[in-house]
Amino acid sequence: MDIREEFLKFFESKNHTRVASAPLVPDDATLLFNNAGMVPFKSIFTGEVPKPQNPRATSCQTCIRAGGKHNDLENVGHTARHHTFFEMLGNFSFGDYFKEDAIAYAWEFITEVLKLDIDKLWVTVHESDDEAEALWKRHISADRIMRLGDKDNFWAMGDTGPCGPCSEIFYDQGAEHFSGPEDYMGGEGDRFLEIWNLVFMQYEVKEKGGERIPLAKPSIDTGMGLERVVAIKEGALSNYGSSLFMPIIRKVEELIAKEYHYASGASYRVIADHIRTAVFLLSQGVNFSNEGRGYVLRRILRRAVRHGYLLGFREPFMYKLVDTLVAIMGEQYDYLEKKADAVKEQIELEEARFFKTIESGIALFNMELQNTKDIFSGEVAFKLYDTYGFPLDLTEDMLREKGLGLDSETFERLMNEQKSRAKAAWKGSGDDAVHGDFKELLEEFGENEFIGYETIESVSKVLALLDENYKRVERLDMGEKGWVLLDKTPFYAESGGQCGDIGELKCRAKVVDTKKFFGMNLSAIEVTSYLKVDTNVDAIVDISRNEITKHHSATHLLHAVLFDVLGEHISQAGSLVEANRLRFDFSHPKALEHSELAEIEQRVNELVARAIPAKTEVLPIEEAKKSGAKSQFGEKYGDEVRVVSFSDASVEFCGGVHVENTANIGSFIITKESGVSAGVRRIEAVCGKAAYEYFCEQRILLKEVEAEVKNLDVLAGINRLKATIERLKAEVKEAQESAKVEIQAQDINGVAVVVDELPTGDIKEKIDELKNQNEKLCAMLFQVKGEKVLIAAGVKGCDAKAGDWIKKIAPILGGGGGGRPDFAQAGGKDKSKLPEAKAEALAFIEGVLA
Repeated sequence: MDIREEFLKFFESKNHTRVASAPLVPDDATLLFNNAGMVPFKSIFTGEVPKPQNPRATSCQTCIRAGGKHNDLENVGHTARHHTFFEMLGNFSFGDYFKEDAIAYAWEFITEVLKLDIDKLWVTVHESDDEAEALWKRHISADRIMRLGDKDNFWAMGDTGPCGPCSEIFYDQGAEHFSGPEDYMGGEGDRFLEIWNLVFMQYEVKEKGGERIPLAKPSIDTGMGLERVVAIKEGALSNYGSSLFMPIIRKVEELIAKEYHYASGASYRVIADHIRTAVFLLSQGVNFSNEGRGYVLRRILRRAVRHGYLLGFREPFMYKLVDTLVAIMGEQYDYLEKKADAVKEQIELEEARFFKTIESGIALFNMELQNTKDIFSGEVAFKLYDTYGFPLDLTEDMLREKGLGLDSETFERLMNEQKSRAKAAWKGSGDDAVHGDFKELLEEFGENEFIGYETIESVSKVLALLDENYKRVERLDMGEKGWVLLDKTPFYAESGGQCGDIGELKCRAKVVDTKKFFGMNLSAIEVTSYLKVDTNVDAIVDISRNEITKHHSATHLLHAVLFDVLGEHISQAGSLVEANRLRFDFSHPKALEHSELAEIEQRVNELVARAIPAKTEVLPIEEAKKSGAKSQFGEKYGDEVRVVSFSDASVEFCGGVHVENTANIGSFIITKESGVSAGVRRIEAVCGKAAYEYFCEQRILLKEVEAEVKNLDVLAGINRLKATIERLKAEVKEAQESAKVEIQAQDINGVAVVVDELPTGDIKEKIDELKNQNEKLCAMLFQVKGEKVLIAAGVKGCDAKAGDWIKKIAPILGGGGGGRPDFAQAGGKDKSKLPEAKAEALAFIEGVLA
């Protein structure tokens, strides 16, 4: 039985709209991940946006609980039912049906579709909820209904907002399997397993600690854990014993060649759970990093690797589990198979990094254990984090196994000193959550019309104005800032990597940005005169839009060329399109070679030169997928999608603005290639006007270099400088070595006489040095340079003449020279006569000084 499909079909039969699972990264800036089935509907429940046309919905939502308030991480693998990644089946009523239908639908599905044994079912209700108890008595005997307090059976979205009692359905797995002290109804044991929670949103709290005010139209939010229901239907006493997990565990068994036993198999279960989380996050575009969601991903993978290390793995293995997971879940989530190759590369790289340090880290941990009685050193825990890449909760896991605590205060102090970037991992995305009068606007006007594909100017009506805090106002005066909602707008709202348009409301306001809020295009404005609601304005998009279109179309061409040049594993991991640059992130395991970048740049420019006309069409989503058009995970696509193509060179889902012909792009220049995270590379490039400006900058730089190297042929000039540098290095080395050579002088009639060979250095400088050291001196130095011999003579404070001396000796070496009485130099061609020359030089000067 495909329980996902049976659930969704059942509620479709009850007039619910099937809603696809939202991305794990939510629109809600206060959350790291979607952690419950109701999160995608939160704005409806809170009243920020109007309820949909059909006030009934059903979904199977992928969820992650691995940080912040909802964090099951430390329990994973050690209990039968906790997971970091799970799927939540849910049915929702937005002010439509309430308790009676919610309870009836749940009972019908459990008993008639799932056909669970009625004798094994139990129900809890809130201690004050007489209505729910009475409704349940229609379906189940009173002795199987239990009343519990707020801790177990009251749900609240937060300190304020919708809230209400809930009713939970439990399945008795049998006393023969579970007989511990907590295995009773309401206990913490696994015998009575909660499978479905029905939340009755019937109150609202306006302020923290305030009273619960009954809602005029209460709502329903339910959540059923798929993994638990699958396990029950398959007769497994643990979620990990079901078909959702056992194939992964069996693959781990195969890789490590050790048999899995439940009692000692926590590490197998951790790995089976964590590979699901890692693969889904990577497939949806989250990458390994040291902050935010990427850090949660990194620590989950490293936790799994550490458990693999405990099993005996000493090299990457997690990536080998990806295909097994795809076989289990790829049919329901087709993007898993499409992204599998890229995901495997990213996981293997991250594993390899951690395996390089894990052994040293564990050795440090074990060494510190010898000095630990109750509390483990915070300094060592920080060193494990900072130097060896051990996330804090991994160290805490290891300590928990030993029954030890951690000096958290010291750890936190050291983290603060380092201004830890990882801190963001526990506080949502770091973005500001936006709240304002959007519901009013939607109810009154609905989504406004974007006409920017056809025109960049229009006469539009101001439907509404918001101040900087998104509160509705009737007027904005000169110098004030706010947001404008036009009935029809030529301004493109930031989306899909493309920046929002700027421009003007002629003679009224500057448009400094455009964003989308709950489907409405709103432009941020700075008022230059005044602006009132119901005014007609001339809306004009800035000329920079032309450059944005060039960069956006070039991004599509780049994506296609990367796919062809580097391989089909290429997957978009993010993009930015602005008027003066583009940035494209993609999955690839290593830095690109210069030759690869040159080919990519050349091929994009060839597509530009081909002058390919753009074609845009709106297609049903399934038809668009079958056409082979590339899509970006996480983008919200409706039943119909806009497809932008440049012949067969590039075909993509895209709601952005583009050139009419690739020739309009002008030229495409790659300015930089770099790494973003493990397995993700980034290319930055410029087109059109920005490309011309980049060319001008490079030309100016080239002229400056020509002037510096004093050569119009820059490479020749650089090579000449390099040769000069090498020669100077050699001379410096010679000078340093010559300084070490000791010259021995002999005394002849009170005159210091030197006749010697100087292997390196400057012989003239050496003679000057000898003169400074002696009152009376006669010195002749020889130095071999290749096949030639250099000669220099110096005289000080005596009757000898250097010129006469050198004229006498140089011919012996086949050369000649001369000079002044105090200094002379010459050169010779026959270095083989050097011993003879030295002997004759000494004899000559002895005769002169006699």
